[in-house]
Amino acid sequence: MTTTEIRRELKRRVSYLPADRLPLAGELIAYLEEQESIAATQELLDIPGFLEAFRAAKKQARRGRLTPLEEIRWKN
Repeated sequence: MTTTEIRRELKRRVSYLPADRLPLAGELIAYLEEQESIAATQELLDIPGFLEAFRAAKKQARRGRLTPLEEIRWKN
């Protein structure tokens, strides 16, 4: 089953749920989203030096030391 088919099937199933069950379905989806966010955050934190580089970048941004996107050369 493709992602599109799964999404379509989930929408169909949700449309048949009684109104009193919709909050529970919403909570389940919110929980799954939160778990995905936690996993993505942990993946970044596992990169050596990421947190220090992120903090340094935030400090530079606060000081206005930014590089316009047009000046960035993309490396392949």
